[in-house]
Amino acid sequence: MPFFSVIIPLYNKECSVCKTLKSVLEQSYEDFEIVIINDGSTDNSEDIVLNFKDSRIKYFYRENSGVADARNLGIKKATGKFIAFLDADDYWYPNHLEVLFQLYLKFPEAGLYSTSYEKRYNSKSTFPANFRNIDAKGEDFLIVDDFFDSNTIDQIVWTSACAIPIKIFDSIGLFDNTITHGAGEDTDLWIRIALHFEVALATFITATYNLDATNRISNTNTLKRRFLDFNKFKKEEKINQSLKKYLDQNRYAISILYKIAGDYRTAKNYRTEINYKNLNTKQKILLWLPRTLLISFKTIQNKLILMAGFKLSSFE
Repeated sequence: MPFFSVIIPLYNKECSVCKTLKSVLEQSYEDFEIVIINDGSTDNSEDIVLNFKDSRIKYFYRENSGVADARNLGIKKATGKFIAFLDADDYWYPNHLEVLFQLYLKFPEAGLYSTSYEKRYNSKSTFPANFRNIDAKGEDFLIVDDFFDSNTIDQIVWTSACAIPIKIFDSIGLFDNTITHGAGEDTDLWIRIALHFEVALATFITATYNLDATNRISNTNTLKRRFLDFNKFKKEEKINQSLKKYLDQNRYAISILYKIAGDYRTAKNYRTEINYKNLNTKQKILLWLPRTLLISFKTIQNKLILMAGFKLSSFE
């Protein structure tokens, strides 16, 4: 039985999956298996994967059902003690699994483990993740004191940088497959875990979030996505101010997406649930800007600022 089962959902990633797989096979910690779930790819992804000859690779094909279902199937096929996730367009540094293993040895009772990571927007713009009240560029092992508060800039737990003990899924459940096109199925799971278990973080940058990859599900048309239902946490957010702030930050982001997409009614529904004390000044201004201005600012950010190597974020 391997220690780690690395779950890789795969859908039309012929341009990146080779580099992703190599980054796993080059890990200094070698006690792992790789479970690849080909979620109905129509490109050459399958041929690329099958060219790898390594007994640790387990490959499964299925009709397209979405990333949550693909990850859930991967978990069911896994034989490891820990489940680590990696999207087929992201990649790890060679020490990633070793750092996660050392983090587990230091905090064996935690329910969720993650490392720091970097966000790559293009060849000129790569930035380290930024966590509130935590030095994400340091080299330390710690239990996150206030998981939800520390999540309000970048996500402390990012799917391709985390690992979860297999036993946790028995009590928490799997990914919610009613959430579609990467619209929060991972966030939903992290919340469910963090409400009941400690979250351990290694502030070592060991993974790259490749935001300029083609065919990212997060780029799907907003109107075709089904987002995380925040109502399931209504009871908890009434008594947990940090959770309420974290959910309001997510409501803000989704409201902006719907306004840009032209769905003003849904944007308003998210907006009315927000306690504005949980937003910063930039966010309050952006939330009320006309759609045309929001689109212009987004275009400037994507095409000019990031290409010049500068990062602007309303969460900082």
